[in-house]
Amino acid sequence: MKSYKEIITELLVASDIGLAYDEILETIEIPPDNAMGDYAFPCFKLAKIKRNSPVNIAKDLSETISKPQGIAKIINQGPYLNFFIDRTDIVKTVIENVKEKGDKYGSSDIGKGKNAIVEYSSTNIAKPFHIGHIRSTVIGNVIKNLYKFTGYNTTSINYLGDHGTQFGMMIAAYKLWGDDDKINENPIKELLKLYVDYNELANQDPEKMDDARRWFSELESGNPEAVKLWEWFKEISLGEFNRVYDMLGVEFDSYNGESFSSQFIDDVIKELRDKNLLEMSDGAEIINLEDEGLPNMIVIKSDGSSTYITRDIATALYRKREYDFHKNIYVVGSQQILHFQQLKACLKKMGYEWADDCIHVPFGMVSLKDQTLSTRRGQVVFLEDVLNKAVEKTEEIINERNPNLENKDEVAKQVGIGAVIFQELFSNRIKDYVFDWDNTLNYDGETGPYVQYTIARANSILERAGKINNEAIDYSLIISDSEFELASTIYNLPQKILDAVEKYEPSYVTRQLVEIASAFNSFYNACPILNAESDIKNARLELVSCTASVLRSGLKLLGIESPNKM
Repeated sequence: MKSYKEIITELLVASDIGLAYDEILETIEIPPDNAMGDYAFPCFKLAKIKRNSPVNIAKDLSETISKPQGIAKIINQGPYLNFFIDRTDIVKTVIENVKEKGDKYGSSDIGKGKNAIVEYSSTNIAKPFHIGHIRSTVIGNVIKNLYKFTGYNTTSINYLGDHGTQFGMMIAAYKLWGDDDKINENPIKELLKLYVDYNELANQDPEKMDDARRWFSELESGNPEAVKLWEWFKEISLGEFNRVYDMLGVEFDSYNGESFSSQFIDDVIKELRDKNLLEMSDGAEIINLEDEGLPNMIVIKSDGSSTYITRDIATALYRKREYDFHKNIYVVGSQQILHFQQLKACLKKMGYEWADDCIHVPFGMVSLKDQTLSTRRGQVVFLEDVLNKAVEKTEEIINERNPNLENKDEVAKQVGIGAVIFQELFSNRIKDYVFDWDNTLNYDGETGPYVQYTIARANSILERAGKINNEAIDYSLIISDSEFELASTIYNLPQKILDAVEKYEPSYVTRQLVEIASAFNSFYNACPILNAESDIKNARLELVSCTASVLRSGLKLLGIESPNKM
């Protein structure tokens, strides 16, 4: 489906205005008021080329350019050349494309033949899956879905935090206080208690940290007892995590984490030495990044152990060998911006041109009112508890509004969990925000339940209408302001999907779905549907059907299910 911006760009290129295709495409704007047109081309750049005023240039073009199919009117307003879309054309284009593509509407093949890796969630073994993890998990899941939807061969990776001194602490704590029955009964909460208690003990007795380091060293050297405990911690942790992933509808292709990458560390260090990139500094070995305007990176500590950056270099090299990625995307919080700048700089110093294909997608923090999150102090809000509470609150709302609803339990899960996911994705990902139950479960605001309710409303109309007679739809019958606005918002969804892929920004899609839902409800209130004359009724029902289809598939991209009834 060719966009109207592309049609206008091709028209201006053919008119030989002196600008290249891409330059024209980037210059085209959407006017602030619909009365001024649907698209506008400012003629300021043409003043030097044509040695005339932008106002005169716009006037001359409006008088000489022939309207292509899909454009109803071309006029000049001052220095702007304004284009009005043919309403019948856009309604016809939208309905026919949605009917043809179904739940693939907005998909493309821009990524065909290209491999994309998306790393997200990256939970820490033996630690809680708390509310702070939700952003990486759902943002990453949407980016994965979007890349698949646009043709990329996509691999999703949960880069588990399963390596480091903390596992020495866990083993040391278990040796002191571990109770297998308690741990098996409530794995994460018991492991968290061991971790917190050992931290408090180590603060009072620093020698306890020596015990933790010793046990981590034993783990690295393959001590059977240490390895057995580590594997057990990992197994029961993943069992807990997967229950939450199932609630969110999130899956991964790989769980290769830090411990997996550790096998390549010696090769990385050898390569860094062979390329003379390591320098001594206070007993440690570093990569000097001063010429990049970045702090130096410690690769090997003074005690001879490796650092996080060493494992990240090893991971990037492995992924390039294994997947030959076009993009290696890390969905990790904004606190790690400097770390990923340093990683990319290190890879460039090693001579890897593909370093720029390693993309850090940062995001802001989520917090709860009057609560802070600190694993070390045990102050955590478990994500599973948040999701269960969302379901419970939704059940309460259903019992108040529609107590006879079929499959109430299933609908409560779809709406409650969907509401949490939608709120995470609605604002620009880089913004911090405070989780608010009142906003999350609002059926009338810019929320997941609002979009889901719109689908249910459309389904109800279609169910009451029965079979649509779509043999000969007269699209010219549905070009009122509200119908045109609805068709336009649906038409814009494919571009918003491309924008979301290009900028790693799910909110482009989320907000467009709200725009479509809002436009549909305005259309519903302004235009009789079931009581309209036969030809108009059939045409409007096609628009209703298209709305339900694109909203359903759009929510699916976000990882959200849509109840048929609410």
